[in-house]
Amino acid sequence: MKKEFMCKDFVLENETASELYHKYAAPQPIIDYHNHLPPEDIANDKVYKTITEVALGGDHYKWRAMRINGIDERLITGDASDKEKWDAWAATMPHTLRNPLFHWQHLELQRYFGITDVLSPKTADAIYEKCNEMLAQPGFSARGLLAKMKVEVVCTTDDPADNLEHHIAIKKEGIDLKVLPTFRPDKTLALDDSKLWNEYVDRLAATAEQDINSFDELISAVQKRHDFFHEVGCRLSDHGLPEPYGESSTQEELNVAFDKIRSGKEILECEKLKLRTALMVRFGRMNAAKGWTMQLHMGPIRNNSTRMFNKLGPDAGFDSIGDRLIAEPLSRFLNMLDITAELPKTILYNINPSDNETLATMCGNFSDGSTAGKVQFGSGWWFLDQKDGMEKQMTALSNLGLISRFVGMLTDSRSFLSFPRHEYFRRILCNLFGKDMENGEIPYDMEMVGGIIEDICYNNAKKFFGFYD
Repeated sequence: MKKEFMCKDFVLENETASELYHKYAAPQPIIDYHNHLPPEDIANDKVYKTITEVALGGDHYKWRAMRINGIDERLITGDASDKEKWDAWAATMPHTLRNPLFHWQHLELQRYFGITDVLSPKTADAIYEKCNEMLAQPGFSARGLLAKMKVEVVCTTDDPADNLEHHIAIKKEGIDLKVLPTFRPDKTLALDDSKLWNEYVDRLAATAEQDINSFDELISAVQKRHDFFHEVGCRLSDHGLPEPYGESSTQEELNVAFDKIRSGKEILECEKLKLRTALMVRFGRMNAAKGWTMQLHMGPIRNNSTRMFNKLGPDAGFDSIGDRLIAEPLSRFLNMLDITAELPKTILYNINPSDNETLATMCGNFSDGSTAGKVQFGSGWWFLDQKDGMEKQMTALSNLGLISRFVGMLTDSRSFLSFPRHEYFRRILCNLFGKDMENGEIPYDMEMVGGIIEDICYNNAKKFFGFYD
């Protein structure tokens, strides 16, 4: 029977899947343990003037689609008015059929604004006006939008040199929403440009209130910031890596390479690899000592267009899937920590779908019985956080691990309207289980399966990360 577009059983292919979703998945609050929301906007409870500002500002997924559709950059990130940008996005919308953006945009309109019309040039004006009217009302500020989706925890992404003033202000205010920092020391690994690296190390030294003139002093400064982040509530680190680093080194080699780049000289690729590995191992040990979780996001090729990078900077929609080999260096890196029992709880994310089974099996290599799901195969990330990508990730995890211990979905987003992506994930999850139940492939035990659905959507993350300890 033909279904209405994005009806209440959207994505759910049978009655069992529908019951699993509506009874067990939908009621669960959201723990969003990885995103790029600006904590300043939450601290100030920002009010948005237009739907363009909140729906398109910073969303490089949408920018990328508009460029592919032939939209001029002025109407994407340029000086065009918000109305002009919205019209350009509405003109792009019909061309995004079968792209997850089509679903995400309409989930945003439905869940936040109650708008069920399909966005197109015909409906753009009416939708723009209605959304703007609603954004001016109480309950549509940054915090209000999070509350509408029952968001309990938001973990932002923060540099070790950040002072975390906005997190501290939010914590002092004592609101129900937990807004926690995540430790992201990627700039310590950015060794390709000695000038920029040294400028960052100087900034880190100033924040840590110490000199950084040796490798050990760099580690000491990072440790100070790690300690500070923990006091503010941080319980995760995050690392964006083009590839895993697993190169052994001696202390002398590290000292020589550090001294060379700290003096402003460029260093060899082999020296970069040794320094990066050593730094990542030290970060892992810091995490293990405090019971944090370490997230490894692996495999993208960033800033492919030099011309557009020079014009717009990073994170503007010019990144793609990489194809570097990850299995052996990842195994070596994890083993460097595990061999001394200093491997923290870890989540592994891949951007290349060909690595699904590699990561799913890698997780089992370093599970030691200390924590259920200690090494996690992370949810479909970036180019893979769509229906096909999420189904393949969950299938690989089911086949080669324990999906029942999965900590579930995250937004990885810069938009306060992105939280219906948790709903999207939950519907896909329930559909997978519902089909298996009706096919007789797993028991038709609604209480047992429903409990697993609740765990994946909420309970596992609540227990795993220790946000409530």
